[in-house]
Amino acid sequence: MKPGYFITGTDTDVGKTWASVALMRALQAKGLVVSGMKPVAAGCEWLHGGWKNQDALLLQRNSSLVLDYQQINPYAFERPVSPHVACGDVRVSINVILSAFDELNATSDCIVVEGAGGWLSPVSHDLDNAALAKSLKLPVVLIVGMRLGCINHARLTAQAIIQSGLDIEGWLAVQLEPHMPEFQANLEFLHISLNVPFLGMLPYLTSPDFDLLASHIKI
Repeated sequence: MKPGYFITGTDTDVGKTWASVALMRALQAKGLVVSGMKPVAAGCEWLHGGWKNQDALLLQRNSSLVLDYQQINPYAFERPVSPHVACGDVRVSINVILSAFDELNATSDCIVVEGAGGWLSPVSHDLDNAALAKSLKLPVVLIVGMRLGCINHARLTAQAIIQSGLDIEGWLAVQLEPHMPEFQANLEFLHISLNVPFLGMLPYLTSPDFDLLASHIKI
């Protein structure tokens, strides 16, 4: 069993969090103890004595075990801007993230780690998602938000992941709009051009049904 998966997307707001939780549910359905992790999050609110991010809280609620928030999200910043700006003078230490990951790994069969933004988006002044995934040594699941321009974004991102030396476990399509023009044609072109395993297509939903979404994932 792989120790986990690093979830990245073709852009921000492409459905990474819902896809991450759906993947967690799919793995849990196999009888695995699964933890979620979002190492760096920007756009947080003050809850119960600390900054909390709604995406990280969703990962926490859907983890198999009761986990401390700091384990799931070691770096939480208030402003809803790129983390390298939101962090201000705070230095994001890869060692702190690796320590939290190791704690989760000690009690979990699999960890689903959600990145922030796209593959080359910065998570601090001197760290981006690509470097973070390489440090964690995890195979990558690419989330492709199906919208105009996604073919170029998906192909460039897949190419960059491969060039980084990491394995791509596969890609998930997310239907972001109820009626995207030529949806099927775009999906079929991605099947041909990405040349990495297709893990499924998550349908458009106005509210999350994670068990339904998990049923669409082949892993």
